[in-house]
Amino acid sequence: MPLEKWKEQYPEKFASEGEIFSHIHRGDTIFIGSACAEPQHLVQGLIRYVKSHPKAFFDAEVLHIRSLGVAPYATEKFKHNFRHNSFFIGDSTREAVNKGVADYTPVFLSETPELFRSGLARVDIALIQTSLPDDHGYLSLGISVDIVKAAAQKATIVVAQVNRFMPRVHGDAFIHLRDIDFLVHNDEHLLEYSNEADSEIALNIGKYVARLIEDGDTIQVGYGRIPNAVLANLQDKKHLGVHTELISDGIIELMKSGVIDNLKKTVNPGKTVTTFCMGNKATYEYLDDNPAIEFRTIDYTNNPLVIAQHDHMTAINSALEIDLTGQATAESIGRIFHSGVGGQADFMRGAVFAKGGKSILTIQSTAACDVVSRIVPMLREGSGVTLTRGDLHYVVTEFGIAYLHGKSIRERAMELIGIAHPKFRPWLIDEAKKLGLIYKDQAFIPGVRGEYPEHLESYRTTKKGYNILFRPIKISDEPLLKDFIYSLSDQSLYRRFMSVRKDVPHEVLQKLVVIDYTVEMAILAILPQGENEEIVGVGRYYTDEATHAAEVAFAVKDTHQQLGIGTELLAYLTYLAKRQGLLGFTAEVLSDNQPMMHTFEKGGFDLEKKKVAGLWELKMTFRE
Repeated sequence: MPLEKWKEQYPEKFASEGEIFSHIHRGDTIFIGSACAEPQHLVQGLIRYVKSHPKAFFDAEVLHIRSLGVAPYATEKFKHNFRHNSFFIGDSTREAVNKGVADYTPVFLSETPELFRSGLARVDIALIQTSLPDDHGYLSLGISVDIVKAAAQKATIVVAQVNRFMPRVHGDAFIHLRDIDFLVHNDEHLLEYSNEADSEIALNIGKYVARLIEDGDTIQVGYGRIPNAVLANLQDKKHLGVHTELISDGIIELMKSGVIDNLKKTVNPGKTVTTFCMGNKATYEYLDDNPAIEFRTIDYTNNPLVIAQHDHMTAINSALEIDLTGQATAESIGRIFHSGVGGQADFMRGAVFAKGGKSILTIQSTAACDVVSRIVPMLREGSGVTLTRGDLHYVVTEFGIAYLHGKSIRERAMELIGIAHPKFRPWLIDEAKKLGLIYKDQAFIPGVRGEYPEHLESYRTTKKGYNILFRPIKISDEPLLKDFIYSLSDQSLYRRFMSVRKDVPHEVLQKLVVIDYTVEMAILAILPQGENEEIVGVGRYYTDEATHAAEVAFAVKDTHQQLGIGTELLAYLTYLAKRQGLLGFTAEVLSDNQPMMHTFEKGGFDLEKKKVAGLWELKMTFRE
């Protein structure tokens, strides 16, 4: 039905600007629609009204989630008329909040509708933006359902800017004309949100995160450059689902390409579920009347109990800073309020409780042009702890992946130091020692010599069909290596170390994991076990500069011997040594260690051996 027909039926709803805003009284609360759905024309009309009627009302509270548009009501000029209050701080209001001339209310976004329903947050007049009414009198809230629907339902007066550019979306997004007090028709393009171009750092983080996302996972992704880069790295995935707070351009592109089809979702299968959108014009057009996408209220999308019902739920969010114990802040930089509690804690906690779920925190390792480390010994004084030590499974920087779940404080600290920017690692080691987070004698090799050579990671398949990850040893591998060594039988332990000593204390272990990669190499044979890694073999060589050769040794877990792991491990060590320009290996093998001798003999070397005092002394020259 054309709008003119509705105007004939409800003439009282089509009032003048002056009449509409005359219903605002001193001390009232004015709710304004969120983010890209902010009703710009109504906001401008409100300001025009106040300019022409400066004493019409005083101390009105302007309440919303986040403003992406101009926010004149938060300026000094209108301080007697308005007091701004936000559940999430945006760029246009951040300065006002930190100067104390505007307010910030920290709350989980999933709980905001209940604030309205309970009366803890009063709404006297709601300024919202909708699609044009359909033939049945229903208007769609379009790209911002979130807390807008709850605010409109509880407001004394609802003013809707109807706009043909607002998409009509499916789900819990509709409001009827009879529940609207005033309608203002103004067609204007919606606010658009575009991420900055993906940086090399963001793309590297995205590549690491993509490793953790499996086909069939249901994902939630936040907003910003890094989440955008994560989505750009998912083109090779299959049957992804989406249950999220925000739907962005990146998600729409994955839907268009068929990567996201929601077929494997255990809740709302076949549907991308979201509560608001920040994107571009093409994204908004894709949303219009698209039954594959459902907009629900934020107390549904962000409810941890709902999120936890999704099998293989993967929540991916960003932070401003994380400390070595695993506490992270996404809302403040020390005492400076930056954004808000938001919804990431809802999703990270819901994902942790989901069957096969995981929480992933992404963070660039530095800020301020590499002057400041975002991984710090302890969060700065005044920082809000958005995510506690128990909320995180993975932390990802451009330098790698740290797995924190189930790890001790010492293990967490070493994991996070390992993915910090290399120039800050010595400082973090020193500070962690002072705080008692790690061993007081923790060894560390600074600079290039101690930087983890990620490019040497390689998957290889043994002749028996086992797919094994070979990777260099890391400074954080001490607990894993300890478990491996203590799993060896007495015989295997003696054959490897030629010692009757049964204990391997920290002082010994750290010498095995903290290595100078330019003169030594240690390769772990890893059998992935879900979220965990199991070492099933260890091989290493030590370079002898005098001979330009290397002493080599390796061991395989008793339960995994005779599976070809030792053969592949030696072959990979040989490949790395040849790349380094070494001429060959030397080794000492107990005379009764026939399996080890057999592995060396079939290794493709020019082999010389000499038996001395119960040992085989081997010299193995590489063949061209």
